[in-house]
Amino acid sequence: MNRARLSLRPFDLGRDVITLHGWVTQPYAQYWGMLTASISEVRDEYLRIEQTGHHQAFLGEYDGRPAFLMERYQPAYDVVGGVYDPAPGDIGMHVLVAPPEHRLPGFTTAVFETILDYLFSDPLVDRVVVEPDIRNTKIQALNQRMGFRKHSIVQLPDKQAWLSFCTRDQYADAVQLNEAG
Repeated sequence: MNRARLSLRPFDLGRDVITLHGWVTQPYAQYWGMLTASISEVRDEYLRIEQTGHHQAFLGEYDGRPAFLMERYQPAYDVVGGVYDPAPGDIGMHVLVAPPEHRLPGFTTAVFETILDYLFSDPLVDRVVVEPDIRNTKIQALNQRMGFRKHSIVQLPDKQAWLSFCTRDQYADAVQLNEAG
């Protein structure tokens, strides 16, 4: 998988909301919590995110075409900050990969590497925080492969989640291990 073909840009509410609506309302995206959302409801949610000042959305592209969504957020301003003590240098992350038109081996791993490279390119970021639904075993396995370590099961308003962390060093070790095969 050629990662050079992947890029990230800020989510454009006017341009991207219909695409995102098409993703979040499909069964594979059940853990995103928007299966029955209207386009207007998706727009309202991403307008809210845009206006917070501590939560941003990015659209990932593959060869210039929408391929994934990444959200970056400050855990201290999020509900997850109420279930652990956020440290300076923590950044939260959510990711949703678009339904594939055709499968590309290694695509999701390349998406994660693109996202984590971007997050860790900020020298103020020491650790990435995720909180996937405990039932979402696919994302948990991918998180582990990318260097995340499970910390604890936590209760959030909309789910029970595995609070997990990935430091810069854990990510570097995981990439090295993944490249070694």
